[in-house]
Amino acid sequence: MKIHEIDTRHGTANHYSFSHGNCLPYTGVPFGMNYFCPQTKEEERWWFHPEDHTFLGYRLTHQPSPWMADFSQLVLTPYSGNLVENDFEHVKSSYRPEDSIFQPTHLQITQQRYQITSQLIPSMYGGIFTINYQQKQNSFLLHLPGKYFIESTTPYQLKGYVINHHGCEDPDLKFYFSLHFSEPLQTEITKAHGENGFIPCSFGDVVKQTIQLGTSFISLEQAELNLQREIQQTAPDYLVNSQNEWQNYFDRIQVEHQNKQQLSTFYHNLYRTFLFPQTFYEVNQAGEKIHYDTYSQQVRPGILYTNNGFWDTYKTVYPLYSLIAQEKYQEMLAGFLNSYKETGFLPKWLSPDERGLMPGTLIDAVIADAAVKGIGSDLMPEFLEAMKKGATIQSENKNYGRQGTTDYLKYGYVPSQYHESVNHTLDYAYSDFCISQVAKTLGETDDVNYYQKQAGNFRNIFDAETGFMRAKDTEGNFREGFLATRWGKDYAEGSAWQSSFAVYQDFAGLIEAYGSSEIFEQKLIELCNQSPSFNVEGYGSEIHEMSEMAAIEFGQLAISNQPSFHYPYLFSYLGKPEMAQPLIKQLLTQTFDDSINGYPGDEDNGSMAGWYIFNCLGFYPVTPGSGEYVIGMPLLDKVTLKLSNGKDLSIESTPNKPQQQFIHEIKRNGETHHNLFFQHQDLMNGGEINYQLGIVPNSKKYTAEELPFSLSK
Repeated sequence: MKIHEIDTRHGTANHYSFSHGNCLPYTGVPFGMNYFCPQTKEEERWWFHPEDHTFLGYRLTHQPSPWMADFSQLVLTPYSGNLVENDFEHVKSSYRPEDSIFQPTHLQITQQRYQITSQLIPSMYGGIFTINYQQKQNSFLLHLPGKYFIESTTPYQLKGYVINHHGCEDPDLKFYFSLHFSEPLQTEITKAHGENGFIPCSFGDVVKQTIQLGTSFISLEQAELNLQREIQQTAPDYLVNSQNEWQNYFDRIQVEHQNKQQLSTFYHNLYRTFLFPQTFYEVNQAGEKIHYDTYSQQVRPGILYTNNGFWDTYKTVYPLYSLIAQEKYQEMLAGFLNSYKETGFLPKWLSPDERGLMPGTLIDAVIADAAVKGIGSDLMPEFLEAMKKGATIQSENKNYGRQGTTDYLKYGYVPSQYHESVNHTLDYAYSDFCISQVAKTLGETDDVNYYQKQAGNFRNIFDAETGFMRAKDTEGNFREGFLATRWGKDYAEGSAWQSSFAVYQDFAGLIEAYGSSEIFEQKLIELCNQSPSFNVEGYGSEIHEMSEMAAIEFGQLAISNQPSFHYPYLFSYLGKPEMAQPLIKQLLTQTFDDSINGYPGDEDNGSMAGWYIFNCLGFYPVTPGSGEYVIGMPLLDKVTLKLSNGKDLSIESTPNKPQQQFIHEIKRNGETHHNLFFQHQDLMNGGEINYQLGIVPNSKKYTAEELPFSLSK
């Protein structure tokens, strides 16, 4: 599939109370420093909807999620004639969404009010606008929210900066811009400061205006340098460059499939996996990579990335990069290490710097998965020290590191006095496993032994009587008045049903804690075969994740949110993968599509898109840091992965009709494959995977060695 076939409005029909992805229609190069979207309404966070017919302007955005809000944004709106007032209400125009172009590589909008057709094509640090006017007195309105500075030293240039964000170590984080015009400004714009500016920029009766943009987080001089590097390019040059960058990533997975809608859904999800994290470094005059460190408020050498919540993305995005984009993965790791060097702690939620959201320190899994796969090996000694610091030292700033670290080390769990203590405990235990895996690659035996032992701390909050993970006080008592469907309080974005199976490092140990595989199996059946009911007491009202789980009939398997992503695969740890195979196929075909309502919940920086891609391939990285992928149920007829080492991995599924709900047999390079998992290194060797599908289950007996990874296996 070609990049021009992607409509970026996939998953963008959202409201704060219900999510179909909570996506924005991002136009920009892969992992771009900036993205561009049409703004259709005057709202702070949900400022675009695909069914709106109003156009307020082209918004340069850095918003990774409406829950995080935007930062360093500005809006450019073409118009003709005179405005009664300089604001969105008076400049807005109707437009026809169905006649507009929403592609990753470029945007094109016709404003009905003015009969202006404009096109925007992005680059890494800027872009080009082409505006075709039909009337007289032609202009654009530049909206600079927050504090701003602006000046025009020649009629062909406008430059300045904006200061706006929803949380940053630098309260005066500046985003610099430089605009170059093909036709001269006729508005005299002198050097000025202000707040929430709407700056009209007139070009008289010009028929066509071309505006080239350069941006920077470093300085006006760097913004101008970024612009000058592209100043000789035409709009077709920008478009070819953008198309080539996108197609480079798209060509890494090639699919043949009979169902065109499912094929389209696959590639729309693939587009979403190459948006985040965003580039936050630039290249100076000497060709050196540099970035702005918001913590020390100075420019530093090296790479930096932003806009990523690791609680979401560690599960799918980075394991995908480990197969097809190792070079980018390694560069991102170098950026995350710079974040540690500059703040003293590894990042958890960057936007633009540490926001301190969500439980755990799950970048540990991103690091461990790279370590066991031989990616960024030279960085691992420093990463090990950083991970150990996060596991043992409580930061004085609650945004950084683990919460309740001292108590976790004292009690072996995070006590109930801490919000979402169950998730913190389980995530810390998994992170401790990840530390042990990094230590193992470095031959640090003492660390391996200590952190493997710490990885068993999930047992300290398991209640065998109810079969759930429960909050304990410092005296070791479970919180009274337990209700399995009560969301919040001790649990993050879920109830005990969505939070009690996050023991990625040791499902065999969890099964043992239940008392037998039969008891565990019945718990999973109960999880799936019940109504998607919930209790709101922990939050006080119904939050959107509850509504999204209730909207689909998959029991307590809330595929709408990341904690449930691995649930179908739990049956494989019992040696009964056939119990999940129809479930996986139903989740893929009933809860995802390529429309504006394309997701069952928040997509979150490529994490849900990555889940869809892996499950279409027929395997899934349940435990990043183990080097394994658990086998699931493929959806597509034929897929060829162009692996990062230059080899090809071919995956075929036959026969592949809706009635084929089960895997009958798997062959790997012509040999019968017995294990319920694939090893990463084996996949990187390339070759062929052949799934023979069937209409009835083919139950088998599996040895312990054939089951997926567990510390207790």
